[in-house]
Amino acid sequence: MLRGPQNLPERVLAVRERMAQAAARAGRNAQSVTLLAVTKAQPAEVVRAAADCGLEHFGESYLQEALEKLDALQDRALTWHFVGRIQANKTRAIAERFAWVHAVDRLKVAARLSAQRPHHAPPLNVCLEVRLADEAAKGGIAAGELPALARAVAVLPRLRLRGLMCVPPEETQRERQHAWFRELRRLFEALNAGGAALDTLSMGMSGDFEAAIEEGATMVRVGTALFGPRPP
Repeated sequence: MLRGPQNLPERVLAVRERMAQAAARAGRNAQSVTLLAVTKAQPAEVVRAAADCGLEHFGESYLQEALEKLDALQDRALTWHFVGRIQANKTRAIAERFAWVHAVDRLKVAARLSAQRPHHAPPLNVCLEVRLADEAAKGGIAAGELPALARAVAVLPRLRLRGLMCVPPEETQRERQHAWFRELRRLFEALNAGGAALDTLSMGMSGDFEAAIEEGATMVRVGTALFGPRPP
């Protein structure tokens, strides 16, 4: 029995419409923003149903759970993103099985991902996670340490440094949401001004993805708005 929402096609359309409206408000093409469906705690059959709705990019946070889904869905041409915090002793499976990693915040982890990425695979796309607020429970590198990490990661041979990612504090005021995303965009633009050639801003989730798009997000990570509350 499918445990996801019965109205999943309508939810996907509604999220895409909200994305398109936010892009239009910012004078952007809606096609410039990728919808990354975050499916942690959702069973494989829900991911399959989401793929049937036209979704192609899926994000997972828990490695063992993710690997079971990757195995179950090998028949589908999906792009898998690891969006959770990375333990240094679990990098091999991430390097071998995923196309993107969104939360790199230590050179040690990046170096392990590079060393363990199979040579027959394309370079692993990575984003550096930036901690914008002083929240001890969240990962991410401080803004002041970002340029040095970006330079070090950019030269690792089996990685492709694509951009920046953040998980800002939860805000209900749209102005506050904009402020956090504007700061990440500022850091992104500063790195590019120094020659970084980044193309990805992974920011915005179910509660704030419209503000993120208005501030330049190229990828939004949406779970609850698509699938409802996570199952226990």
